[in-house]
Amino acid sequence: MTDLATPVLDVRNLTKHFPIRRGVLRRVVGNVEAVTDVSFKVAPGETLAVVGESGCGKSTTGRALLRLIEPTSGQVMLDGADVTNLSRNALRQARRRMQIIFQDPYGSLNPRMTVREALSEPLLLHGVATPANLDAKVAEVLRLCGLSKFHAERYPHEFSGGQRQRVGIARALATRPRLIVCDEPVSALDVSVQAQIVNLLQDIQRELGIAYVFISHDLAVVRHIANRVAVMYLGRIVEEAAAKDLFASPRHPYTRSLIAAAPRPDPNVKRERIAVEGDAPSAMAPPSGCSFHPRCPIAVERCKVERPVLRQAGTSTVACHLAESQDAHMTGAVDKHHLNQTLIRRLEMLQAARQKSRDTA
Repeated sequence: MTDLATPVLDVRNLTKHFPIRRGVLRRVVGNVEAVTDVSFKVAPGETLAVVGESGCGKSTTGRALLRLIEPTSGQVMLDGADVTNLSRNALRQARRRMQIIFQDPYGSLNPRMTVREALSEPLLLHGVATPANLDAKVAEVLRLCGLSKFHAERYPHEFSGGQRQRVGIARALATRPRLIVCDEPVSALDVSVQAQIVNLLQDIQRELGIAYVFISHDLAVVRHIANRVAVMYLGRIVEEAAAKDLFASPRHPYTRSLIAAAPRPDPNVKRERIAVEGDAPSAMAPPSGCSFHPRCPIAVERCKVERPVLRQAGTSTVACHLAESQDAHMTGAVDKHHLNQTLIRRLEMLQAARQKSRDTA
């Protein structure tokens, strides 16, 4: 079991609201509640996956952790130091210990810089390398990411999508950080390339002990890479559990709907979907009580007026008034055997790709 007594990252009540301004004087008339009271911990060498549908606040959370966008309130503790209160110079020094891998491997790289120049910048800026040993450090980082030193003189447009993402990973690894936020790092790649990148991230984690916050909507990838999973809905965490427990026995109806929505490889298999209707409410005007109650198939009157707090229910921490009665309410709604067939197929493919890469090596 992962020891969370000494976490690399300790997030406490992180909140990010974007003001809505209107009129000639640009007065604030409301807020977009993108992230509200998000708390979690990540231990050394652990992967916490953050999942949820588009617009739930996953990426905003990841960027607020690193202060790429300024949080409205809350604390982000990195190795015991409060990142949210650091000065500009202190924050620059802290960035050596926390990095990010972006979703788009082409847009995140400067097209006018060679790979060598892109990697040299953080190495020299943070004092990891000197001009004398710079080439050796660049070659070492490229080797970690499955690239050769002759790739260093190429530009981003000369690489495939998977290779570009390897360069993005190399740039994040250049300073030997303690924490990397992976913002959907494989969603723009082909499935076969996804397997290579996920396996690469796991190999690097085992070698260097880096902690990951892995943001994704692909549950097959999450099941393969994550130790724990936090499920977000409308800016809040509604369930958190160990990955194996969450996929085996999800407690929140939103979590169940996410897993049930995964496509199945056999079109002839009949299944009973969980009845979640409509779109997510606007973050400009979130509903009262439980934010999921307008779409929840088992909501009761209490859900409309009282917001549930995160509490222990079985092996999960869940924000649901009816968490203990989920099995009774949802009997027959989820066919567990067929529910996970797509996830299992993807998992087998990822493992096969790993074995193939080992055999080739």
